[in-house]
Amino acid sequence: MNPELPPVAPEVVATAVEQLTSRLRKKLDAAIETYATLPVTADGTVRRVRCGEDAEVTLTPGPSGAVTEDGQAQCSCLLAPRCLHRTAVLGAAPVADADTVAETPEPSSDGADVKAVPADGGAETPGTREADAPPVGPTDAQVSAATGLWDAAAAVLAAGVPGAGAVPQAELLRAAHTARLAGLHRPEAAALRVVRALRAARARHDGHRLADLVAALRELLLTSGLLAASDPDPALVGTARRGYLPGGSLRVHGVCREPVISATGYGGVVTHVLSEEGRWFSVADVKPGGPARARGAATATVALGSGSLDHAQLSRGGLLISGATLSPDGRLGAGKGVRATPVTGLSWTSGPLARLFSRPLAEAAATRFTGAGTTEPEQAGQTADELIGCDVVIVGAAEGQLFARELPAQEADGEGLLIRLVPSSSHPDLAHTANFRKLASRPGLRLRVVGRLDPARAATLRPLAVGPVPDGTATLRLPTEWTGHADLGYDRLEGAHFPPADELPSVETLAAFPPDPVAEAPLWRLRRLVEVAVSGGRRTAAEPARDGDRASGTAALRRSGFRAAADLADALAAEADRRGRDVFGRTLQADPGGYARVWLAAAIYLSGTERALVEATWRPPAAA
Repeated sequence: MNPELPPVAPEVVATAVEQLTSRLRKKLDAAIETYATLPVTADGTVRRVRCGEDAEVTLTPGPSGAVTEDGQAQCSCLLAPRCLHRTAVLGAAPVADADTVAETPEPSSDGADVKAVPADGGAETPGTREADAPPVGPTDAQVSAATGLWDAAAAVLAAGVPGAGAVPQAELLRAAHTARLAGLHRPEAAALRVVRALRAARARHDGHRLADLVAALRELLLTSGLLAASDPDPALVGTARRGYLPGGSLRVHGVCREPVISATGYGGVVTHVLSEEGRWFSVADVKPGGPARARGAATATVALGSGSLDHAQLSRGGLLISGATLSPDGRLGAGKGVRATPVTGLSWTSGPLARLFSRPLAEAAATRFTGAGTTEPEQAGQTADELIGCDVVIVGAAEGQLFARELPAQEADGEGLLIRLVPSSSHPDLAHTANFRKLASRPGLRLRVVGRLDPARAATLRPLAVGPVPDGTATLRLPTEWTGHADLGYDRLEGAHFPPADELPSVETLAAFPPDPVAEAPLWRLRRLVEVAVSGGRRTAAEPARDGDRASGTAALRRSGFRAAADLADALAAEADRRGRDVFGRTLQADPGGYARVWLAAAIYLSGTERALVEATWRPPAAA
């Protein structure tokens, strides 16, 4: 993927691939890999790519910043538009979200107009108003669309990353577009995540994680499979957008800023604020632009109210808002009827911000896990992503992780919870990694931390901002203008911000860093098989059934008490190796649907069991 190119709507990519001849389709993957590295010439919003002496591809995005129509992608060669140049450039561009393909109206103060923010932080766009009553079940069109998604996803799973090139991706994008037209928003979003993760895996992108592709494929197969079977749960359908509705009057206080660099070519900032009642809200400025825009947006003007406040000031100040418009996930809208007046901010030691740090970590984490387990995607995302505050002392570092122990309340007995702190982003254009390096070199340092729980890793918090503990002992000494905290993605900690080394108390060195129950449990055997099935395809997953390794692996799982995992591993390997024959003894085409069902069962079991293991690591020492 070339992030300098504008996002392209799924149906535009799918149509371009479908127009190619079979001969050109065979060359498409190699052409995409080549054209993704070519320089991009910018002329305002127009992007041009020179693909040869006689071929130049021009992309002219619409008002949303995305290429949403076939005519917005042109090539100067004689074969256009059914040419390899145009299709390969479209295939090298980021995939646009469904919610970014139309012009955005401003919501009115009475909530008559609504607008949306895509799940990964894209531009806000309109949608239709939700129905007053949920449907009793999927319609015939939705069942048909879900079946198409299932078939395309099963084919991608059987092919694996090496075999899921541009053509299978186009088939999945076409199925995703059909799902959007049928109103299947949740599985459509999962399909787009699968395509993005596939592209990152095939390009060996630095930010690619196989676990992300596995999770996206699991979500896609689960939702599309249930809908294809006419499951009536409305949560499977999802919503087209997150509408902004009236929120009355609000007084909010800035907590911190979070840089956003998405896989779809968007960049910007999200400023997190807290109301007087302790409810989380956010103000986002995320648009096409990538890392450069994420840096610039740090001090961009807040598009809310009078426009006299920037994001850096809001993160350390506050707003008094009248006529507020709110999305279900807590985004503050900037409609014409919204009025916002800057007010003096609060430090992390007073008012609702101080209450953020009064709750024990174990309780806060339990709330996040409980909320993430709901079947409502909106509610689950909002609860799981809410930030957590805590006071900790740095005790050591190992393998890129910073270990810290929760500072217990004065009335509490015993040691606090031992947690891992991991940078929320490792992007070189952001300050997270450099700041973590400085923090790791100062064991004994006491910190106040605001961050987000990582549900996939044992007792892990991803800090967004840090500040001094209230008593001022062995803690940070930040500049007055920072108003008591440093945003780890933007503010760079320097030596002068730390106390002298001789003022840091000695901390008990850990004899051994705590084990990660997810990484060290015998479940890694099932996890490896589930991941290999995705990264290598069906043939790779069948290898354990052929070389005799299956018996030893499943035996180890059974000895450890994971009998269900052993049965699922056996079933997956056996189904991957299943081959039918016709009356002449010739091998028949394997059934991708049956294989996908077995893989999905294993993936769902693995996800639930690992989540339970992670949740257990957040319990206080006495209850663990």
